[in-house]
Amino acid sequence: MAHPRRFRFAAELHEPLPGRTWLDSARELEDLGYSTLFLPDHFDEGPGPIALTAAAAAVTTTLNVGVLVFDCDFRHPAGLARELATIDQLAEGRLEVGLGAGWKRTDYERSGIPMDRPGVRVSRLIEHTTVLKGLFAPGPFSFHGEHYTITELEGTPAPYRPGGPPIIIGGGAPRVLRFAGATADIVGVNASIHSGEIDAEAARDALADRIDQKVHWVKEGAGERFGDLELNAWLAVAQVTDDSAGFASLLAPGFGTEPASVLESPLTLIGSPTEIAERLHERRERWGYSYHVIPGEQARVFAPVVGALSGQ
Repeated sequence: MAHPRRFRFAAELHEPLPGRTWLDSARELEDLGYSTLFLPDHFDEGPGPIALTAAAAAVTTTLNVGVLVFDCDFRHPAGLARELATIDQLAEGRLEVGLGAGWKRTDYERSGIPMDRPGVRVSRLIEHTTVLKGLFAPGPFSFHGEHYTITELEGTPAPYRPGGPPIIIGGGAPRVLRFAGATADIVGVNASIHSGEIDAEAARDALADRIDQKVHWVKEGAGERFGDLELNAWLAVAQVTDDSAGFASLLAPGFGTEPASVLESPLTLIGSPTEIAERLHERRERWGYSYHVIPGEQARVFAPVVGALSGQ
């Protein structure tokens, strides 16, 4: 009997695949069997994600496209809803909308955008999500919150999918994960990055015991709908190797743990194709992860894994 959560894979590109243009890269990911092309939303990483998401949708037929994740501090939701609905129309329903509260300190420092404390940023994410979903729905929408006020605004154009594209909410702390469980279609269960940069504590927060707690928070928010959610793992490290223990030993000091714990973390994926398949099945059984995001520089290397496991 098939598992209710089927495996699928995305690649996150910060630059085109070697020897390819951006649009050729999107076509190649589609040919390799990837479900989704994701782009980041940091000012110092890659192209403008809205423009390239639309372009990638226009040159592919089965590949989903999206941003992992939009920082809600960078754009007003009324304007973003219009752009996203347009892309969803162009893609004929192949858009996935990732939303986050922002974490990378240099984005704020270098752009001059104020970086509020985490609680304020999460509150803004919650309101931002509410406005997007309201504008994706038919009819005029009104909302009066602490951060946004919308008055009898009808979202145009209507998205291709009734009710709008699926929403991914990613995070690592209790409030955002409970909200994601209650609201999102796809939940990115990630490490929490309190310092504004990926450091030793963020690495420690990616280990299995922390993930146990994070999935519990998602379940608290989701209640009976947990079984309908898709859980997404953004892989900080992905490596095909016949020496998984040796590779993990190089990473272990950065995680502040032993190599075995590095290999167990669902935010790393290290080993031979057989080991990788075993780890993915174990993680799906333990936590529910079925949707994995491969770093773009590893997209070609992981293509056989993607081909073997997608849809299982």
